Amino acid sequence: MKNAALFTFLAGTVLAAGSVHAAAPGDAAAGQQKAATCAACHGPDGNSENPIYPIIAGQYRDYLVQALTDYRSGVRNNAIMRGFATALSDEDILDLAAYFSRQESVLKTPDPE
Repeated sequence: MKNAALFTFLAGTVLAAGSVHAAAPGDAAAGQQKAATCAACHGPDGNSENPIYPIIAGQYRDYLVQALTDYRSGVRNNAIMRGFATALSDEDILDLAAYFSRQESVLKTPDPE
């Protein structure tokens, strides 16, 4: 009986965790449409070919949301990004983060020798 209760609890926890991830806010398809301006520096899928611009493809969604929100508010200080981010709504930020976080990044962890 004790094992059955533990199994039920663990199964429920796993299912709840999976549903939270599946319900993450932001529309990646809308984000792709909104990413045209971002593509000038970061590339169409977030994999910038110019080393002065960060690769944002594959970044954590929450990180991208925080970064764009901080650029918009001025907490992160970059004149170019602040200029773009101030025009973004909360929904725009969520959509862009959903899109770029789902892109495959060209960044890879090197194999240890």
